[in-house]
Amino acid sequence: MARDLIVSADGHILEPMDLFKTRLPKHLRDRGVWEEEFEVEPLVEGGPRHYRKLHTPGFEGWTISRYRETTGRIPEGDPEMILEDLTEDGVDACLMHPNLSLFGLYSDDHELSMAHARVYNDYLVERILPYSSRIRPTCPIPITDVDEAVAEIERVARAGFRAILLPATPPKPYWSPEYDRIWAAAQANGTHVFFHVATGGVKVGKPESSTMRTVVNMAQKVNDPMDAKGAAGRMIEQCVYAPMAPQRIMAELIGGGVPERFPELHFGLIEFNAHWLVSLMGSMDKAWVIGIGQDADWWLGMWDGGRPATVTDQSSMARLFLLNEKWPYPLKPSEYVRRQFHVSFQDDPTAVACRNITGLSTIVWGNDYPHAEGTFRGSQQLIATQFAGVPDAERATILGGTLGGLLGFEAPVAA
Repeated sequence: MARDLIVSADGHILEPMDLFKTRLPKHLRDRGVWEEEFEVEPLVEGGPRHYRKLHTPGFEGWTISRYRETTGRIPEGDPEMILEDLTEDGVDACLMHPNLSLFGLYSDDHELSMAHARVYNDYLVERILPYSSRIRPTCPIPITDVDEAVAEIERVARAGFRAILLPATPPKPYWSPEYDRIWAAAQANGTHVFFHVATGGVKVGKPESSTMRTVVNMAQKVNDPMDAKGAAGRMIEQCVYAPMAPQRIMAELIGGGVPERFPELHFGLIEFNAHWLVSLMGSMDKAWVIGIGQDADWWLGMWDGGRPATVTDQSSMARLFLLNEKWPYPLKPSEYVRRQFHVSFQDDPTAVACRNITGLSTIVWGNDYPHAEGTFRGSQQLIATQFAGVPDAERATILGGTLGGLLGFEAPVAA
């Protein structure tokens, strides 16, 4: 008898620290992603001693303490250790993404980005592919060169992978027609498309990227006393600005007709949480409807008294609500979302509460293994709390049924 399948949409493969220094083409190694470990006296009593510093253009100096969630172990390059950790967390299978190599994969230097992607994808073939019954990785695809992006999609598909990872901040908007060849290659090869938070937009020619400035500012805010400006600013950043990235991706894809032209392709937005989704779906639909009581013949604009009163001559005047009737596709935006989009969340009771408005398949859960901001080691407690009162069938769909079906994970047999 099979029990419910628990699939995390958001895990990370910790790459060996010297993966790119040893495998990139020699002329690129001095600009590749690499890490160094160092040990210090704790900054506060009982604090961590072990840190890692990242070296790569745009993120030079990014420093974090070791993930203590793994009890001090570093599961880099060790799928067996990853499986032990997932089992301990009650997770049957996981869609896993790059870790710090994310900072070197999507820059404005195409040669550097693509070299990182090829090294990483080759590493996946060697170390992760044999464990595909429980681990399915996303293969990063830089899209600064469409020809090479298509070739890499075809290459990883031939190797046996079924998920690709594109940047959340693309070099051009995702409605751009030139990306159709990428969508066509993904659909033809059965590789669904995922986007992870905080990827893309790296300018290698700048000593500091906007992301590094953000990190420095965050640390400063934590260490400063909290005041009214700080309290308001944090909520504006977290609640207004942060959801703009996934909403932009979704609006660009749907507005560009991508899901209409490629109906078999699915899109996953990872680690953005999903509380914003219900509002976006309602707003996108509302943008294309003349509401009850609204005057469809209401004119607005700038009248030019020196020109004849014709539509051609008074071109700055228009019946404003006619725009609401110009939606060019057969389905409503929300219908494309329910059919082809999946947004991951970690600790997000609002997303669960709105599930019957957004649709059950549009939200998928992830534990963000092994990151400190995730739910790893506490996932079962979180699931019990956030899914209290949720019908069993709905719970099973969100926690693993949707993603398991999309990626081909099988439900485990009950002991």
